[in-house]
Amino acid sequence: MEKSGLPLPRFVSLKNDEVNVRTGPGTRYPIQWVYRRVGMPVEVVEEYDVWRKIRDAEGTAGWVHKTMLDGKRNVMIKGKEPRVMRIDPEARAKPMLKAEPMVIARLLECQLDWCRLQISGRKGWVEKKYLWGVYATEIFD
Repeated sequence: MEKSGLPLPRFVSLKNDEVNVRTGPGTRYPIQWVYRRVGMPVEVVEEYDVWRKIRDAEGTAGWVHKTMLDGKRNVMIKGKEPRVMRIDPEARAKPMLKAEPMVIARLLECQLDWCRLQISGRKGWVEKKYLWGVYATEIFD
């Protein structure tokens, strides 16, 4: 039995634009649904051999083969309203763009309350509380 040795739970992203999600860890289990969103952040909550149980932003869970996942970190803008990306990690910093809900962004770094993202080639800061795909306590650069 193969274990990744990586922490659980953890965030990863979908590697392909078509990812089959199964009811259990193996090809003998039926496909529940198919994700069609390359780069979408998902949370790995369980491992079994080469299979990973993932959960999406809506809380839906299922099993995918580990080759369908990418360790590169992305986040998704959560909520119902656009969120402002700013030039610096502070509420009064100059706004750069508005990111619509469900937009996927590359995660570059995180401080206590802000994360630096890349959206369509532009880099800026969004408050962490508006992001799905990063833990509240996570800090990295």
